[in-house]
Amino acid sequence: MGIAKTTSDLESLYGEALAQYLAGGEEGALHGAYEVGRLALASEVGLLDLAALHHSALIRILAGAHRQDEIGARCSAASQFFTECLSPYEMSQRGYRDAVAALHLLNETLEKEVQRIAHAVHDEAGQLLVVVYLALAEIAKDLTPAMQARIKDVTDLLYQVEGHLRELSHELRPTILDDLGLVPAVRFLADRVSRRSSLAVQVKANLDGRLVPVVEIALYRIIQEALNNAIRHSQAKSVWIQLDEDPGRIVCSIRDDGIGFRPAAGFSETGKKGLGLIGIQERLSAIGGTLQITSEPGRGTELLIVVPKENSNGNSNRTCR
Repeated sequence: MGIAKTTSDLESLYGEALAQYLAGGEEGALHGAYEVGRLALASEVGLLDLAALHHSALIRILAGAHRQDEIGARCSAASQFFTECLSPYEMSQRGYRDAVAALHLLNETLEKEVQRIAHAVHDEAGQLLVVVYLALAEIAKDLTPAMQARIKDVTDLLYQVEGHLRELSHELRPTILDDLGLVPAVRFLADRVSRRSSLAVQVKANLDGRLVPVVEIALYRIIQEALNNAIRHSQAKSVWIQLDEDPGRIVCSIRDDGIGFRPAAGFSETGKKGLGLIGIQERLSAIGGTLQITSEPGRGTELLIVVPKENSNGNSNRTCR
């Protein structure tokens, strides 16, 4: 069986396979039910549509039955046929759940590694620099004023290195995200992005309490990636970030006034833009979220991110706005 070209093609195949099974095809015909289900799944036929096909085919077959016991027997057998048709959908759902679980574990592992690196950069590198400062100060005591001035120049450069390492550590894993939550961390990120680039970033938020850590981390990373994209690719002057809480869900909108793009090209791993949208989508899949992209060349871009509320049960304290 190939991919069904139309719904009528699939309806015809379904009716033939069901009729063969009800006529006494037994195991061989039941395998046909599995093949019809696999074909329906490959043709992106939804479960409700498949149920409608089953109902339509069964009505046509039962039209030729007259005795009540015959109708009952055929309905019971048809139920087994339909159950077998659903097997590919069940297997696909299991595979999807397994993939999401693996993706969730991978994100957690990566985040722990990022946290470890951030700690090493901030604390361990910082401690080494303190030792270097003290050593240079001791050396400078035995040098001429001219050499002491040169040592000071080196010390000033090391202070700059320390500052850059501190900034890198904060961007890798901002402690404010763990301590205060998503909204303060996003505001902090927006301020840093605005100060080091020509991009004006505005943040508005209305969230009722903290989100669970996995959701806060995912949304923070997504916003971080979106801002990086805006700096590198969009040629935007302004970005607007909106975080809201609707009944049953968390909604995040990230909009810019840049040059825009064609969304289909943004998901190409080898595409010129390298927008990282695949990574964003993977992070959302791991927490049951969705991504909608609105963009056209010359019209800017908006990412609309929705995360189910049940993933986000935090405390009852209201976050800052």
